[in-house]
Amino acid sequence: MRLPWTLHGSDVRRISDMAGEAVLLAGGGRAILLQLANPGVGHGVAEHSDFVERPLSRLHGTMTYLYAIVFGTPAEVAQVRRVVGRAHRPVHDGGTSSVRYDAFDPGLQLWVAATLYDSAVQLFERVHGPLDPAHAEAVYQDYALVGTSLQMPRELWPADLAAFRRYWDEAVEGLVVDDVTRRVAHELLHPTTGPWWLRLVMPLARLVTAGSLPPRLRDDFGLTWTAATQRRYDGVMRLTATIVPNLPPRLRHVLRDSYLRRLRATMAAEARATGGG
Repeated sequence: MRLPWTLHGSDVRRISDMAGEAVLLAGGGRAILLQLANPGVGHGVAEHSDFVERPLSRLHGTMTYLYAIVFGTPAEVAQVRRVVGRAHRPVHDGGTSSVRYDAFDPGLQLWVAATLYDSAVQLFERVHGPLDPAHAEAVYQDYALVGTSLQMPRELWPADLAAFRRYWDEAVEGLVVDDVTRRVAHELLHPTTGPWWLRLVMPLARLVTAGSLPPRLRDDFGLTWTAATQRRYDGVMRLTATIVPNLPPRLRHVLRDSYLRRLRATMAAEARATGGG
């Protein structure tokens, strides 16, 4: 008999049924490395982010944005859009870089949104089971929100899942890892600062990230992979698929609730400071 709190892939109808699952955080490393392998994103990150000093900053910003646009109020959505807009404003090549990039480029925003969608769905289906075709299409359409909440026009998001797969395969084929983005990936996966627990969990994070990447990109990033590593990865994913679907919602959604509380506390503090509350 299925427990009432158990989530199965076929129970998912919309993005809000899936996006709150804390296990999707495990796909964050894959999404970021796929983003880095697009030179326009990777060089922008390399020249305007600091994984050495602030290893969690990009992750925190991305997770806050995702949870707010899916689960937040209109005021919270407006807040995270302003924050991301401010962060993106200085991120452009300025005519001095060997690679052209601009964080407001809709094509680059499409790629970032695509990596977040593909990584989330890949991990979700590995843990919770496959979505049926109708619901998979509905979730896919909802994920356009990740890009359209910024500057990406809705028509740039591929029309349906079949079109997305064509876009995805072509985009992955064109990805390039160079010395700059390889260095950034190494800093991301081997943090030397940050809280103690971050360094404690990084071996597992590196395993899950490397195991979920396309093999060519895994090799290009210099991530060692052997038959023994593959067995460890498969074992971790089997264990996760056994445990996570049977956890109660308060545990499965703990990250969503924590990030939204933090956002609301920040907004309340800003309102008090400006006399608005």
